[in-house]
Amino acid sequence: MSLAAAAIVGAAGLGAAQAAEKLKFAHVYETTEPYHKRALEAAEEIKKQTNGRYEIEVFPASSLGKESDINEGLGLGTVDIIYTGALFAGRFYGPIAISGAPFMFRDLDHWKSYAASDLFGELSAGYRKKTGHQVLALTYYGQRHVTSNKPILKPEDMKNLKIRVPDAPLYRMFPEAVGANPTPIAFAEVYLALQQGVADAQENPLPTIQAKKFYEVQKHINLTGHITDALLTIVSGMRWDGMKPEDQKIFASVLKEAAAKATADIVESEQKLADWFVKEGVTVNKVDRGPFREAVVKLHNGPSATWDKATYDKLQALK
Repeated sequence: MSLAAAAIVGAAGLGAAQAAEKLKFAHVYETTEPYHKRALEAAEEIKKQTNGRYEIEVFPASSLGKESDINEGLGLGTVDIIYTGALFAGRFYGPIAISGAPFMFRDLDHWKSYAASDLFGELSAGYRKKTGHQVLALTYYGQRHVTSNKPILKPEDMKNLKIRVPDAPLYRMFPEAVGANPTPIAFAEVYLALQQGVADAQENPLPTIQAKKFYEVQKHINLTGHITDALLTIVSGMRWDGMKPEDQKIFASVLKEAAAKATADIVESEQKLADWFVKEGVTVNKVDRGPFREAVVKLHNGPSATWDKATYDKLQALK
């Protein structure tokens, strides 16, 4: 082979090596959290199973924007894959937000039934039809609890409390039902807001309270368990529609497996963390959730609902 021919072959080989599609996977969680760990594993596994056709870089901790930003980024082409709460996705297709509403699930088993149900498939298909984006998985995020600098034992204890909530409308349902003042603040800004008194309280699952160190600036964790929350894994329609069917199958399989692993991580973490917080000097208050639930359930099919009664009844009928 001549030197010229060798150069051409070498250049062609270099071009092939550089032909991998580079994707951005964005989320708002810390690098210490299971979601990030499992996203990194999924990125490596997808690269392996696609023989390097796809390379995924994971951007944690709001580094590509707030949660509302990365949801919009799916349509703008600035991100390709995201983790997001159902209430953020619900801004684009209201019915899918139902799973993020307060006291919508009886317990973790009820949530698991939903995650494996035809109903979840139907709502994901509705979101796909409305936005063009593909929902591939649902990851358990945990039960959301209120943190504060005073005990919260009954709904009346929350009256006029300035509580930080994520910037999605349905997160206002719980605080408004109990007379609190919901204050939307970006996730990355919550610690400082609590420290400076911009907000009196916030609500998140125990693993997130630990990861974001909210316990350093809040004296009480009140086990309200008002939302059984989860994260959707969504792939941009532009990317999804450009994939070969065999690659779509790989993405779906790998990202579902990542969701299952992260779910197991969070379930295990939740079981241990109450004791961990007590050792850290935080007061963990057990709460009778009944009165909180009574205050909220009457709003489930009220003016704030972004789903119809038939969808609600299907979810409640799941065993």
